[in-house]
Amino acid sequence: MQERTPVATPNAPAAIGPYSQAIVAGGLAHCSGQVGMDPATGELVGPGVVEQARQCLANLQAVLAAAGTSLHRAVRCTIFLTDMGDFAAVNEVYGQAFEGCEPPARATVEVSRLPKDARVEIDCIALVDQG
Repeated sequence: MQERTPVATPNAPAAIGPYSQAIVAGGLAHCSGQVGMDPATGELVGPGVVEQARQCLANLQAVLAAAGTSLHRAVRCTIFLTDMGDFAAVNEVYGQAFEGCEPPARATVEVSRLPKDARVEIDCIALVDQG
């Protein structure tokens, strides 16, 4: 039977629903989507999409670190935007997170609304070393 290990870290926002921050299974960390919430306050870091995108990626990195991996081991990400007009700004922040490595496969989708009325949410799947 395939093992499935939940991942939790106080360095990323606690789940705001019935889900895990990530599940490690089959050599992959399947991360739940992260919005730009400050882990300490549970509030969005600000109204700007750039600052929210940076925090999304910082939160994902914290979850991935707790799973024993990093953004540079990501194989797939999804970006959810409430306004596709924010694509270029988020793309620039996202690209900075993958400097020095080949970026993962990705999809970007416009949605009508996100939790906490965030402007951006990012999820990811990353390789985890088996050991």
